[in-house]
Amino acid sequence: MRVITGTARGCRLKTLEGENTRPTAERVKEGIFSALCFEIEGRRVLDLFAGSGQMGIEALSRGAKSCVFVDSSREAVEVVRQNLRTTGLESDATVLCRDSQGFLSQTDACFDLVFLDPPYASNLILPCLEQLDFKTTPAASVVCETDKETVLPDTIGDWYLHRLYRYGRVVVRVYRKKEQESL
Repeated sequence: MRVITGTARGCRLKTLEGENTRPTAERVKEGIFSALCFEIEGRRVLDLFAGSGQMGIEALSRGAKSCVFVDSSREAVEVVRQNLRTTGLESDATVLCRDSQGFLSQTDACFDLVFLDPPYASNLILPCLEQLDFKTTPAASVVCETDKETVLPDTIGDWYLHRLYRYGRVVVRVYRKKEQESL
């Protein structure tokens, strides 16, 4: 796994050992960042369920202003910190060992771009999207990665499904706030 482009282009990233964390496949990551290429620079990013941190690190490498990495696994948090040191992007990052719901209920931060990639069978995307209504800017986008069996509605609270991409067994949904629909 490597950083695709930007200031950390080509840097190899560590992943967690074992089967508890599933890194986003390279071609899926490339597709996501191709779709978001004009929505990254200067943005405040949240990488919830960070795992190795590859999504937030890619965003930082491409010019995101900052990124908060949240994962409930101490091992994952340590891997994120190592990857940030390797890429030289730690000054724009905050890494927290917290569960997603606890973090979202207590943070005062506001984000422009959010990556949600929880364990596939966890059913955590809907509750996270509902909490993100109050933690995101009006022009925010939320990128959700699921398996193809997961069914999500086209609208959730203030969010609507903007785009859907399929990559074999993986589905990526990009949600935007309803105010953006008319833009």
